[in-house]
Amino acid sequence: MRPRNDSRPIGVFDSGVGGLTVLAELRRRLPAESTIYLGDNARAPYGPRPADEVRTFTLESVGWLLAQDVKLLVLACNTATAHALPLVRDVATVPVLGVVRPGAVSAAASTRAGHVGVIATAGTVASGAYAAAVGEADPRLVVTQLACPELVPMVEAGQLSGPVAEATVSGYLGDLFGADPLIDTLLLGCTHYPLLRPVIEQVAGPHVAVVDSAFTTALAAEDLLDVLGARTGQDGPGANRIVTTGDVATFSAVAATVFGAALPSVEQAVVAAV
Repeated sequence: MRPRNDSRPIGVFDSGVGGLTVLAELRRRLPAESTIYLGDNARAPYGPRPADEVRTFTLESVGWLLAQDVKLLVLACNTATAHALPLVRDVATVPVLGVVRPGAVSAAASTRAGHVGVIATAGTVASGAYAAAVGEADPRLVVTQLACPELVPMVEAGQLSGPVAEATVSGYLGDLFGADPLIDTLLLGCTHYPLLRPVIEQVAGPHVAVVDSAFTTALAAEDLLDVLGARTGQDGPGANRIVTTGDVATFSAVAATVFGAALPSVEQAVVAAV
């Protein structure tokens, strides 16, 4: 058994840049902890891919992170969480957190009208993971889901604002609220979407609470480390590595919008098949 005051890093995985929103919250809440982030940009987006392919890619990426001797693994990708969380827990030698349940619990707590809208990738919507998780939090709630396949490629390309982003978000939210105008809580069921949050909030309007899983996942990670007695024993700020399987320059441009001058040099890695 590992001793208390575990200085090993927290591993964070996403299909691309979206999980940086979770990483940012982890670094804000747990500044002394070290982190290693892996974005599988070379194979993003995961949302349109078959579930078996998502599971394969996720296990390959998780294998890379586990080889870095992490103490906790966060699946900061909703599609990966929806399709592969049980498999990852089977193969991992450390605790594993997904992002679906924390976000669903937060959305269930936020709604007053009892209607939650979920926007996510096609894969996450098809899995039914969010509808099930919100239902577990409160069986009385109505959940309306909508797949938004254009949003992840738009975020990966760094198109986070402007007329195209506004028109694309408006089109999707118009469809969602048209299907259920009583929705008062909008759950961002993809960790890429918080990078579009200003546009989403503007389009949704002031009477809709916009919820994402970044904050609640970071809180769950903090609680889990406390339960395990696995917080780092160091006093200063932790070391942070950010790694992509894709193009470093493209990834860095989007990552800089999240971390600014605090962004470390982005590394490139090749993820081997398991």
